[in-house]
Formats: sequence, structure tokens, C-alpha cells
Amino acid sequence: MRATLMYGAGDVRVESVPDPKIQNPTDAVVRVVRSCVCGSDLWPYGSMPASEEGRRMGHEFLGVVEDVGSEVAGLKSGDLVVAPFVWADNTCDFCTEGLQTSCRHGGQWGPNGVDGGQGEAVRVPQAQGTLVKLPVAEDSALLPSLLTLSDVYCTGHHGVVTSRVAPGRSVTVIGDGAVGLCAVLAAKRLGAERIILMGRHTARTDLGRDFGATDVVPERGEEGIERVRELTGGDGTHAVVEAVGATQAMDTALSIVRHGGVISRLGVAQYTEIPLGFESMMGNITVTGGAAPARAYIEELLPDILDGTVDPGRVFDHTVGFDGVPDGYRAMADRTALKVLIQP
Repeated sequence: MRATLMYGAGDVRVESVPDPKIQNPTDAVVRVVRSCVCGSDLWPYGSMPASEEGRRMGHEFLGVVEDVGSEVAGLKSGDLVVAPFVWADNTCDFCTEGLQTSCRHGGQWGPNGVDGGQGEAVRVPQAQGTLVKLPVAEDSALLPSLLTLSDVYCTGHHGVVTSRVAPGRSVTVIGDGAVGLCAVLAAKRLGAERIILMGRHTARTDLGRDFGATDVVPERGEEGIERVRELTGGDGTHAVVEAVGATQAMDTALSIVRHGGVISRLGVAQYTEIPLGFESMMGNITVTGGAAPARAYIEELLPDILDGTVDPGRVFDHTVGFDGVPDGYRAMADRTALKVLIQP
């Protein structure tokens, strides 16, 4: 089969790899029908050292079950399923606490002999706990939105949940990438009264307005901080979702959160320190967030996609086949595409 491998910064290739097979009784083999490129894939795309052995890529996919191991219950050949961006048994103590990202028997797609999602098929470890069956056909028009349940929509939802967004409260989302836009959508769903989106790409912020943003702030740095303060009477917002992962974004978050407010970290952190000094202590600022346990949210978010209440699949603005995957990476890195859908 064909799969995507990264050999270093800017070096993405689609190559032939061995077909996946059942290795353990808890495995399943899934034929991929949709996958995508994640914004987090752009960090290694911009900085990964060159290697002679390619790194399997992709952690978001929908597929059709082709085979299951002897210990997998509740799934059968022909089922359409969504896979969260980490695999997990969904039964350990961390999983039952809703933290499947820390599963004692789980892991990530790609490393240690596990397939990546940007391929024609995937061996899924801990399949019974990982995969969620979807009640639609594999040619459904809902597939792009359903694919967002593997990561980006659940991650945006995680940001607004952990930052305690609720009816009547205000939130600022820093970053107009797919995660930030999904955070806007999730904040609207949870009843936020005011949703400020900080982003400067008009096509993206226009989609953000469609998703529920009440205000858009294109300025960055001190100008952006001043603008949010102006919009909120000098107080800042109850919640801030930092969906970038850069130092400047976190500095902005600390400068625009209301006293007693909560900052949720969603962007893959490219920093190691947060300046939580006396001022943030006196303001009773909470910093939380982290990697979203997507598996914990799928059943909650699925019904609104099925009935058309939300359409997070609109974040996909470019579609490629496998031959176009390298160009898809390039388009996202160049900011000419928001999020690239891969359709085998």
C-alpha cells in the first residue's frame, strides 16, 4: 500500500510500505477513506532533521473496518469508523477518567511500528477502545465534518471546556488555524456571549464569523492586546484559548485574560516556560489545557454533526489524493490552504 513519510524538513514523500495485518488479538485493520494534514504536522515539516528512515505521518482518519482480531468486540468488517488522534484501550484508570491521551496501554500513530493515518490502510492497536462506529455510509457528504472528530473539532472543544466557557461568559481565541476556528464553533455551541477571534487571514476570520465569532482582532502583540482590552472595557475575557503554541501567543493570553479567568493551552507548545509571576498570581489566573482526549468527546459532539447543527468540516478548504500530499503540506506551510483533506 501507499503511505506518507517525512524524511526531514520540507521532504514529504508518498511511498510503498507493507500492507497492515493483524498482529495482536486487540488489533483491527482499517481501510482509510479520508485523512488529512494537521497543523501540528507543520512543526516537523519546518524543522525535522534529515533522516535516511522516513517517519510515518498522519493521526486523523476515517475508514472502513476490513479485519478484526479475536478479542475485538462490537466492530465488524464493513463498519465505518473514526479514529481519535491517539489510540487507547478506553478501560484503564486514565481512560475512565476521560484522559485517553494518558492511556496506560495506548500510544501515538506512527512511532514504534504503528501505522500513520496518512496511508491507504492502518493497523489499529486497541481497536475496541479506540475506534468509534459511525452511522453513515462511506460516501456520506458528512465525512469531512466527521473527520474533525478525530482531532481538530474535539481539540477546539477541549479548549473551551477547560477554559470554562459557559453561557454569558466571554472568550478570546488566539489563532485562526483550524483548531482556533473549531474552538470558536465550540464556544458558540456552549453559549458564550462574546467570542473574540484573533487572526489576520481574512478568509479564515470570515469563516470564524460564520462559526460564531462576534469580533475579529487582526492586530498582534501590544496592538492586539490593546484592541481586546478596548473591546472588553479594559478587563479582558473570562476565557482565553491559545491555539498557536508560540511564546507571543501565550504572552498575549496572559495580557488579555480577565482577573479570575482561565487560559487553555491548545497549540503544540514551542516554548518551555510561562511567565506566571506576581501579577498573574494576584489576578487569580488559571492556566490549563493540553492535548485533547478526543475519544472522551466524540459521542457528545457526534449528534450535532449528524443532524447538521454544526459543520466543522468547513475548515477543509483543499482536497488532494495521495499523489498530491506533498503539495498539500506545502500549501498549508505557505498559508495558501487552511487544512488539507486527503481523499484516497
